[in-house]
Amino acid sequence: MGLKTNTGSIRHFLQFKDFSREEYDYLFARTRWIKDQFKSYRQYWPLSDRSLVMIFEKASTRTRLSFEAGIQQLGGSAIYLNTRDSQLGRGEPVEDAAQVISRMSDLVMIRTFEQDIVERFAANSRVPVINGLTNEYHPCQIMADIYTFIEHRGPIQGKTVAWIGDSNNMCNTWLQAAEVLDFRVHVSTPPGYEIEPERVGLVGTDHFQQFADPMEAARGADIVTTDVWTSMGYEAENEERLKDFADWQVDAEMMRVAREDAIFLHCLPAHRGEEVTAEVIDGPQSVVWDEAENRLHTQKALMEYLVLGRIQTES
Repeated sequence: MGLKTNTGSIRHFLQFKDFSREEYDYLFARTRWIKDQFKSYRQYWPLSDRSLVMIFEKASTRTRLSFEAGIQQLGGSAIYLNTRDSQLGRGEPVEDAAQVISRMSDLVMIRTFEQDIVERFAANSRVPVINGLTNEYHPCQIMADIYTFIEHRGPIQGKTVAWIGDSNNMCNTWLQAAEVLDFRVHVSTPPGYEIEPERVGLVGTDHFQQFADPMEAARGADIVTTDVWTSMGYEAENEERLKDFADWQVDAEMMRVAREDAIFLHCLPAHRGEEVTAEVIDGPQSVVWDEAENRLHTQKALMEYLVLGRIQTES
């Protein structure tokens, strides 16, 4: 019977900056190897008899599928909990839930609203906790996005990412990733939706620049990326946002001012005709389907690392 936790102290993945550049280099190499096993139909079960509890306060397609399939492909099992049908939705303190759930599992993934919830849960957990999405951050998605770029274009260090649209959890996490992995982010948001560097927890301002004109943000970029204009939890603002963001649509003209070999990323679901045109998301520069699949593989590397620690990557 195996140990419940890795050989070192418990590590959590709550923000992108929780890991170092060297750790991401390891995780991306590990992702490549694990993905190769999957594509070659080779069984790899390092987490046999381990269980992942998935707690959802926000609904999801890709997060649930990628984590549930991922733990099963590593030989483990997934337990789905929704706050609507558990004691978490009836007022049980997060701290108490963490104490109980972490005694009955090996990993916990939480997709919720406030970042404070995952932080409090992790502070009271005996096992690693993964942020599956909060209002503030989406580190698992950015891991997959960066791995997708590496897969298609090579190292991201020194490259430029154009973020067009809302300064949401995706934008915040791109900004953190730029500091950790040494690339730049050009951010263009409508007036009133600007980023708040102190809220993101950035060390400095060397790795990002804000642009009033989205075309200037995209000029010369290696990646052009965006997200829905109305994130989950902000539906009441939808009509106002449709007007405010009308000039921040990623279209063919915007892709033309980026680098010739630039790729387009979107975390999905996408609204064609709003934040991106069909011509772009379904066009030759779009790698959104690889990006979606890579949630599965990067998260498998992440879960393996959190439970077992570092494993020698096989060639």
